[in-house]
Amino acid sequence: QVQLVESGGGLVQAGGSLRLSCAASGRTFSSAAMGWFRQAPGKEREFVAAISWNGGSTYYADSVKGRFTISRDNAKNTVYLQMNSLKPEDTAVYYCAARVRALIDSRRLTATQGYDYWGQGTQVTVSS
Repeated sequence: QVQLVESGGGLVQAGGSLRLSCAASGRTFSSAAMGWFRQAPGKEREFVAAISWNGGSTYYADSVKGRFTISRDNAKNTVYLQMNSLKPEDTAVYYCAARVRALIDSRRLTATQGYDYWGQGTQVTVSS
């Protein structure tokens, strides 16, 4: 199994930056695709970014392209989300997720159902 713990959330002004971290347990991490999702009050959980098991492929929601960067360090069992040029609409609880099943279609990484394990979430608040 994989256990995930997010950190790095906080309160920032619009235009500022934050880097979220997700620490994973187990030896499975190195072969797991990873994703970031977010959920704002009153809204469904939505896809933010994903990265393949070896970091060779990344995927982003249109709303964050050019502003957010997902990366991973398998030696540290950690995935990151660098968030720049933050906007008030980025305010949400951000969740880290891991997929350990074989991936046959990368589009599955854009849906919550594509993941097997989830972290507890970390709050990101962007003030205007």
